[in-house]
Amino acid sequence: MTTILLADDHQVLREALRLLLETQPDFKVIAETGDGLEALQLIERHKPDVLIADLMMPSLSGLEAARRTKRVSPATKVIVLSMHDEESYVVEALGAGVAGYVLKKSSSQELIFAIRQALDGNVYLSPSLNERAIQAYMQRSQESRLEDPFDTLTDREREIFQLAAEGQSNPQIAEKLSLSPRTVEMHRANLMKKLGLKSQTELVKYAVKRGVV
Repeated sequence: MTTILLADDHQVLREALRLLLETQPDFKVIAETGDGLEALQLIERHKPDVLIADLMMPSLSGLEAARRTKRVSPATKVIVLSMHDEESYVVEALGAGVAGYVLKKSSSQELIFAIRQALDGNVYLSPSLNERAIQAYMQRSQESRLEDPFDTLTDREREIFQLAAEGQSNPQIAEKLSLSPRTVEMHRANLMKKLGLKSQTELVKYAVKRGVV
């Protein structure tokens, strides 16, 4: 039995996905959430075979959830659902180690096929993305060997980065992450320095460019 975790902040979509997936006799949805941080906790607890995650979720993006899933549950295959077909988003997803990138306009059968491809050890991209996304990824890998500043952020800094990009204040972030406001302020200053950002506006623009919000 293939165990699946659903992570999408739209409840109606999650319910539809659950109904779709459970038409397959060998698929079982074991948990679901609309929050990226909670998704990671569920992954650590259940170690599902497959995580289906929305590209953009509150608290932690689908891409960041995918990246961290590789550490907490290496065997879990991550399928990202997205409405975005721009190469930059697909490249970021491939870099995060996803096993599939499926556009939300795709058919239900395509999603099921993508899951089975991932379980077989393949990487699946919606057909309209396939060639150009891989070419963009390969070109970036060949042309740039420099360290990406975003890759220098710690897990905690990435969490605070996204919550800040969502417009939450330091006290709100502190409450969400069970930290002191002073600790949040320190992490926020550090990440701004690492990324070369000077203002909240620059932070939001950077987050949009990275596909975080």
